[in-house]
Amino acid sequence: MTTTTPATADNFATPIEDRYFEDYVPGTVHVFGSSTLTEQDILEFARRFDTQSFHTDPVAAQDGPFQGLIASGWHTTAVMMRLYADHYLSKVASLASPGVDEVRWQRPVRPGDTLSVRATITGARVSRSKPDRGLVHTDVEVLNQHGETVLTMTIMNMLRRRP
Repeated sequence: MTTTTPATADNFATPIEDRYFEDYVPGTVHVFGSSTLTEQDILEFARRFDTQSFHTDPVAAQDGPFQGLIASGWHTTAVMMRLYADHYLSKVASLASPGVDEVRWQRPVRPGDTLSVRATITGARVSRSKPDRGLVHTDVEVLNQHGETVLTMTIMNMLRRRP
């Protein structure tokens, strides 16, 4: 079973329950969350969603391109989303995301790896057509327990402005 622990280095000045567009300041970096993937987690996800043998069969994976079982990149992305929603996205102002750009799986995630997220806010602008909200661009890196980047992407989020 995946274990997820609270943020350890989140430096938002405003708690997630009261965070609005204005609290997402370009140039700030937030590191948060911790989630450890077990072999069982990897197998269960892959058997449902990504049935390639290096995700679903530990024995066959030994002779595969990664010389062992690895998590699906989509599994890694799902773990990132859980940490992102639990620690980064406002509980009161998040409206949705128009999308993500440049998803890249940089290195394999293996059983026992512990993942955390580093989010760098690269831009924030008020919507011209709906001035009650803004668009925040965030460069996201998922790191393993060794500080190695395993996933990168740029996420856009719509957030309400402070009333």
